[in-house]
Amino acid sequence: MFQQMQYFIAIVNNHSFTQAAVDCHISQSAISQQMKELESQLGVKLLNRKGRSFEVTEAGQYFYIHSQDILADVDQLIKKTIKIEKNDEVELRVGYLRSFGTAEFLQTVSKFTQEFPKVKIKISSGTHEELYELLQTGKIDLNFSDQRRALSNEYQNEFLTASEFMVAVNNSLPVETQKIDVADLVDIPCILIIDGNQQVSEEEYYRNVLGVKCEFVIAKSYDEAQMLIASNQGYLIINQRMRTQLDKDIVKMISLVKGNRKLVQNYYAYWQANNSGYYIETFAELLKQTFA
Repeated sequence: MFQQMQYFIAIVNNHSFTQAAVDCHISQSAISQQMKELESQLGVKLLNRKGRSFEVTEAGQYFYIHSQDILADVDQLIKKTIKIEKNDEVELRVGYLRSFGTAEFLQTVSKFTQEFPKVKIKISSGTHEELYELLQTGKIDLNFSDQRRALSNEYQNEFLTASEFMVAVNNSLPVETQKIDVADLVDIPCILIIDGNQQVSEEEYYRNVLGVKCEFVIAKSYDEAQMLIASNQGYLIINQRMRTQLDKDIVKMISLVKGNRKLVQNYYAYWQANNSGYYIETFAELLKQTFA
């Protein structure tokens, strides 16, 4: 059917059976017969013939658009399969969220390298926005990051894990509760661990998604954030797995809620749907297994 799809695309592109036959190096009668067989296999009319002219049906338009996508995928499949067989040098470019930590990611890199020693892995790290831009511009193949946007069909989105948000406050504060609502944290600044380039996007995320209403104060590291907490100059929102970055003798950790709902951060492996391939998918699967 792939060959027939190519014939059909040529007919629609040329608006002519005659020219399509020339481009495809077959006779006009042969290409006409191939179209009849294709329509018979599908059980639908792709073309309404009117003498020497024709109109593409609604079903034909759908088939035309998606046939091109399928043939492009087949072409990529063939090229990548040949590349693997020839043992050509392949590079896999992956990125991970710097604030999440590296344990699971590095375990995955190690497993992948053992399985595919000829694949060169190039690793980048960054903030959510930095990694998103690298993925958008094709500078990395796969991105391991948190979810801050609605999941898009432009990307393959492989869920990996989730982590509860916590609030780190000064250990001396008289807070006995096991949880605290973000709406109650209005009288003390919220600490953001970022560089200046990310401040606008981070503040938007904290306000629009997490519901933070207070002012912000900037820290460049966990140590600096902890100093601010120790001096009662702010509180820090942190995911549960990163709590070991802070000294429990200085700070206390409290579950963060919004209304009656716990605030949880989801983490995914993302890659562009039109750039999916064997090595990308295998790396994502190994990463998923590491978190299982």
